[in-house]
Amino acid sequence: MTNMSTPTTAAPPSQRALARKVAITTMIGTATEWYDYFLYGIATALVFSTVFFPNFSPAVGTLASFGAFAVTFAVRPLGAIVFGHFGDKYGRKRTLVASILMMGIGTVAIGLLPSYAVIGVWAPILLVVLRIMQGFAVGGEYGGATTMALEYAPPNRRGLYASFPQMGNPLGLLLGTLMLYLFALLPDDEFMSWGWRVPFLLSAVLVGVGLYIRLNIVESPVFRRAQEREPAQRTPVVTLWRDYRRTMLLTILAPAAINVSFYVFATWSIAHGRNELHLESSTILVAVMIAAAVDALVQPLFGLLSDRIGRRPVYVAGSIWIGVVAFPFFWLLNTGSTPLIVLAMMLAITIGHGATYSVQASFLAEQFATRVRYSGLSIAFHVSSALLSGPGPFVAAGLFALTSSTASISAIIIVASTVSVVAITRLRETSGVDIDQWSSAKVR
Repeated sequence: MTNMSTPTTAAPPSQRALARKVAITTMIGTATEWYDYFLYGIATALVFSTVFFPNFSPAVGTLASFGAFAVTFAVRPLGAIVFGHFGDKYGRKRTLVASILMMGIGTVAIGLLPSYAVIGVWAPILLVVLRIMQGFAVGGEYGGATTMALEYAPPNRRGLYASFPQMGNPLGLLLGTLMLYLFALLPDDEFMSWGWRVPFLLSAVLVGVGLYIRLNIVESPVFRRAQEREPAQRTPVVTLWRDYRRTMLLTILAPAAINVSFYVFATWSIAHGRNELHLESSTILVAVMIAAAVDALVQPLFGLLSDRIGRRPVYVAGSIWIGVVAFPFFWLLNTGSTPLIVLAMMLAITIGHGATYSVQASFLAEQFATRVRYSGLSIAFHVSSALLSGPGPFVAAGLFALTSSTASISAIIIVASTVSVVAITRLRETSGVDIDQWSSAKVR
């Protein structure tokens, strides 16, 4: 193993300025992609069971909609393999441009998709196809944006700078929720006929901005130096299987707490509040927006904290917190009180998601050498998402339909929290690792 002495020298001012620019541009591009992605999840809770699955009861229609939501997670690892392969061989920039373009096309097409009443069974089929396109595209986003920000960051601020593209996740959730909330203020018949489509069509504007930004950043300097130092891995995924199997397993399990819980907290709870608690959709949408906005603000603070005290302590604490709030979240939600629902979302999303999602970016990326980092991070994260995130709302809907209680959902979140803590503590601390000196031939 290579020397892992802690790099403590501050970066020159010009490097810091460039690192900030890249961090902000990756955040904006990532927010655009997650906006597209979360629109589907929120619209699933509000619209799709009626528009695309109208021949079912509300409960079964919700299950069918979340089933379509879940199946696309299976495509994310494939996108991670493909985008990671090209990102590790030829560079991060071009793959990030391709991923945002593909995501935008899929989102706009969903906004144009005729309903079941117009084209029958082809409506849900095409919806799933377009969602698969979105899943494939987001498979290349997380690893690429995180890797780019991390590799530009000053050595002693990688936790902080790598948290910026992670801010794109709650910002995308905030923006997507806000857009659907505003159009949901229309009369129900207008919202269900055309109002829900506008936020999807507006994605074209965001994608244009994101493309412009990504075309105007240069390739990662750490990647360029790695290109000069050693040849590209012929097939990064084979290198990962050969040399990083234990690391891959642990990095797949480490995000279990946030992957199991997040879509339950942020999307399934909307459907639950509307269908079972008979709350106004706007009540929970506003709560999600508030929690997501504060989440985006606190993520850099958690990233900076990980630079000060280490990645593992922050990541472990956030994962434990998610387990701690698993039962209180639903207790607060079931009160129907708007302030208590906002508190529930703040506890679960702002603190739980903020502490884990921000730090896992640098912590998991730093487990891999430069020439396999894009692939390793992307595949691990999206395999974990496919196994744990995608089924989350579907499983939650099924468990509630069987038990008429949220207790079993909370219990599963606690189990996932335990799995995360065990996996994280078995991965090495990385805040002091000099990633620029890592060689794929030496680091295992």
